[in-house]
Amino acid sequence: MNIRILAVGKTDSKPLVKLISDYENRLRHYVRFEIVTLPDIKNVKNLSEVQQKDKEGEAILKNLETSDILILLDEKGKLLSSVDFSNFLQKKMNSGIKRLVFAIGGPYGFSETVYESAQGKISLSKMTFSHQMVRLFIVEQLYRAFTILRNEPYHHG
Repeated sequence: MNIRILAVGKTDSKPLVKLISDYENRLRHYVRFEIVTLPDIKNVKNLSEVQQKDKEGEAILKNLETSDILILLDEKGKLLSSVDFSNFLQKKMNSGIKRLVFAIGGPYGFSETVYESAQGKISLSKMTFSHQMVRLFIVEQLYRAFTILRNEPYHHG
């Protein structure tokens, strides 16, 4: 199984980029993994929230293949412990899917079309985080999940 993260907008913070890159490299020991950064929408000042979400949604959906399983990182999603998340990943791997895609929306979340296209929603916390921080949290949790599945010591360290 391959894992892809689709994220709207680039990460500006150099320390965050370095941390994300560190976990990306660690993850590649377990799974084929990539982060795809979708460009920020141009001229957002002239767009309503809905129009901005629609344009971001189009970009997300353009980056999917029909066989992809799309999971949204969404505040209204299911809260999972790290162990539950690792079990979720194991079930996805066991089901034989080709690629699991986690989407991180823009500042206003996802368009209705993206919600309708998704096969699930996961929340990383009841708190709200910047989309830049969410990237770090999901790559760290993916890495943690694989160490749990391999019974490696990172999870308890």
